[in-house]
Amino acid sequence: MQRTIKNKTFHIISLGCAKNTVDADSMAALLCRAGYQLVPSHKQAHIIIINTCGFIDIAKDESYSTLSKFASRKKSWQVLIAAGCLTQRYGDEIQHRVPRIDAIIGTRNWMGIVELANNLCDSKADTFGVSSGKTAPSSEGDTHRFALQGASAYLKIADGCSRACAFCAIPTIKGPAISRPIEAVISDAKQLQEMGAHEIVLIAQNSTDYGHDLGMHNGLAHLLTEMTKAIPDVNWLRIMYAFPGFVTDELIQVMAIHKQIVPYLDMPLQHAHPDVLRRMHRPSNIEWVYKTLDKIRKAIPGLALRSTFIVGYPNESEQEFQTLLDFIDEIRFDKLGVFKFSFEAGTPSEALGDNIPESLKEERLKRLMERQQQISLEHNQEFIGKQLDVLVEGTGDGISVGRSYRDAPEVDGLVLIKNVVPVGRIIPVHITKAMPYDMSGVVDRRWAPHGNNKF
Repeated sequence: MQRTIKNKTFHIISLGCAKNTVDADSMAALLCRAGYQLVPSHKQAHIIIINTCGFIDIAKDESYSTLSKFASRKKSWQVLIAAGCLTQRYGDEIQHRVPRIDAIIGTRNWMGIVELANNLCDSKADTFGVSSGKTAPSSEGDTHRFALQGASAYLKIADGCSRACAFCAIPTIKGPAISRPIEAVISDAKQLQEMGAHEIVLIAQNSTDYGHDLGMHNGLAHLLTEMTKAIPDVNWLRIMYAFPGFVTDELIQVMAIHKQIVPYLDMPLQHAHPDVLRRMHRPSNIEWVYKTLDKIRKAIPGLALRSTFIVGYPNESEQEFQTLLDFIDEIRFDKLGVFKFSFEAGTPSEALGDNIPESLKEERLKRLMERQQQISLEHNQEFIGKQLDVLVEGTGDGISVGRSYRDAPEVDGLVLIKNVVPVGRIIPVHITKAMPYDMSGVVDRRWAPHGNNKF
């Protein structure tokens, strides 16, 4: 089919995690630099890009559903590109299941999006295969690797993963971990500061592995130290996705010293029973977890601790699950994410099968989350009558909505403010009510002129 696109317009939709969001923003930046125009609706776009997620079944289903929807509705003058994790892992299958897709591009060659778009626009190509390389992108050029959303931004410090967790397909999709040079990360951070960002969230598949491939020791601690010098006007720096066993004393010290680094740590542990952790090919030294969490809580008062767990892993016994429940009671995490085990063909866990019934997985997830809801509520109740700085992200119906340092974007709770306050500002809020996930409050009177709730 001959296709000539005169108006180089595109629309991009990103599914899945924040790391995908950054990749989508980077592709958009490359296209804009090459003369393409980003438009707010797919109906106006000649090129539609769906940046897919292929991590677990529910994410794959959403990606296939979205691709099928746009493939069936696209006009004769539009082209549809499938990008991201799903295409990297299931490129041939996608072309078979969604035949009206015009091209695919994977996670390891996203920086070729301009070449692909040009070829499609000039009718020189109808398809573009995913990268067959075994490594993550080694050259991103001068493309920024962040996504700014309001006054908060995700900043990618590395891509890929060199861990071998039995349940995870990310190393297959992304390749081994490749850290970005400190200068590149700092350059992006400075640009975000100039753009008015109040919060930068550092993301990678495993942030505490940062710099290992560059021969750095305590690379994340060093990066954070340099960032605090380079971007003094950014209020909050947040760390996500720390790996158990790699939260070093140096990292704890840097977090304790620099007030820009919010007292918040996300460390996915996945389970608490050593036998399950060994089957997962995860660190199984639970004593290290107890000692490190105690150490970091003593060093950093007010620390908000987040983790993620999997229930229904193959052969998980009731006793092993009870160990996890007891662990949750003892550690008392501030925030918690829980997922049911999702069988992934081609991962090391494939040999274990998927022998926990779905109904039992669901029941264990419910029990664990009910336990955590009470813990989260009790943590939130401790802030009633106290003041928290809140980054305001929206307003409507006479109230405002934002997040405190205790809440990472998209995955944690919100603070509801009974005033209309400027979006994009960090405002002190007096907490008056606590719920399991959210809190509410009123603006400190010093910030409300003449007692008015308008600013």
